[in-house]
Amino acid sequence: MEELDLIDLVRGAQAGGRDEFNDLVTQFEPVVFAIVLRRLRNRAEASEVTQDVFIQVLRKLPQLREVERFSGWLKQIAVRMAINRAVRRPNEITQGPEAFSGEVATVTNPLDNLMRVEEVGQLRIGLDRLRELDRQTLIAFYIEGQSLKEMSDEFTCPIGTIKRRLHTARNRLRDELVGLQTVG
Repeated sequence: MEELDLIDLVRGAQAGGRDEFNDLVTQFEPVVFAIVLRRLRNRAEASEVTQDVFIQVLRKLPQLREVERFSGWLKQIAVRMAINRAVRRPNEITQGPEAFSGEVATVTNPLDNLMRVEEVGQLRIGLDRLRELDRQTLIAFYIEGQSLKEMSDEFTCPIGTIKRRLHTARNRLRDELVGLQTVG
């Protein structure tokens, strides 16, 4: 979506436009869900928190002064609400599928599998094109699931530096993936 279109949608939603707000929800719901799911690792809970995020956005949207920062503002709300939910929920005991007497059924769609394989392939190519430090940073955080504190210890640098490296590495990976899409 063009930035000017997004700004118009946000302003329309701030003015009380239901259609504009619905368009924002449609546009950003997958992003918010992914952010929340990564923190909670529970699809049902992530779906619930995603709804709560958009309720919060609806309430707070009139207070957003810099509408061009909507995307980042929304993501901050999603992260904060996911963390709040994770902190407040009771500890769960998890069991593997072998603990249940029934068989685990998996339904796969061949097209979905093909798309997933292609996306993973592009992601690997994009990661291979990055500098070593960028690649290590992204792998540690997203694939190995290390916390910022663990990464700070591993890379022997402050958490603020790790955050900056993650931000920079994500942007560089995005640029590589966009480059792959335009070439391919």
